[in-house]
Amino acid sequence: MAQRFGGKYSPKGDPGKDPDDFRNADVEPAAFRVNLLFVPPAILLILSLGKGALALTAGAAGAAVLLLAAWLLREGLRAQAAYEARKVARRPAFPRKLAASLLTGVGVALAAWSNEPGFLAPVLYGVVAGGLHLGAFGLDPFRNKGMEGIDTFQQDRVARAVGEAEAYLGDMTSTIRRTKDRQLENRVARFQATARDLFRTVEEDPRDLTAARKYLTVYLMGARDATVKFTDIYARNPDTEARADYLSLLDDLEQNFDARTQKMLLDDRSDLTVEIDVLRDRLQREGVRPE
Repeated sequence: MAQRFGGKYSPKGDPGKDPDDFRNADVEPAAFRVNLLFVPPAILLILSLGKGALALTAGAAGAAVLLLAAWLLREGLRAQAAYEARKVARRPAFPRKLAASLLTGVGVALAAWSNEPGFLAPVLYGVVAGGLHLGAFGLDPFRNKGMEGIDTFQQDRVARAVGEAEAYLGDMTSTIRRTKDRQLENRVARFQATARDLFRTVEEDPRDLTAARKYLTVYLMGARDATVKFTDIYARNPDTEARADYLSLLDDLEQNFDARTQKMLLDDRSDLTVEIDVLRDRLQREGVRPE
């Protein structure tokens, strides 16, 4: 969704906003070019209405296949964006983008056949359309990322916890947009960036999940519920006191999430220092000396 720029020197801009505050912002990957693919199925169905029963059936089937392809592409791009945003991630379970390319070829072939019955021409149209679709949007990730030597059971627990936490953040985003207040939306996005720093830290070291569990569940659930209540109040009456209380809550949450992240990073460095010291002591006992 397009948004008006609200920088430091813009009207109603946030002078304290740092571009890095949105480093982990959740950006919608299904942009205009993807949403545009939902238009051809409708056009194909409309153009097929004035033709015979066979052409209408082929056109309707082609429109349905193209519609499914567009939906799969949108979901595939979202899955790829989530994959690329994380340092540790599993490949998507189903190759949605590849399936979308294949279905696009089939849909275009059906559309061509409904207008020009035959075999060669529809197949050629379908192959070209599928190839262009694949070239435009690429393939899905087919390899796990950053999971070498990681306990898959622990990583699955982290993935479930982070997925639940991301759902809370998504609810906050969709809810705060109801206020139509750009500064509030920016403030929520800044808090979400700090929360995602915690997510990435836990993903890199699943042992941190126990310490971060309440942040990923209880605290974010409370933040989501507070956002819903604040939005309901603010939509009826733009109360400045309620707005100030909500912003103060976000400040407290952001400070706590950042402190938790820094503590986990410090603990990880301390663990590494201990392991290095233990290894050096063992080497010395075995008579190994660096040259």
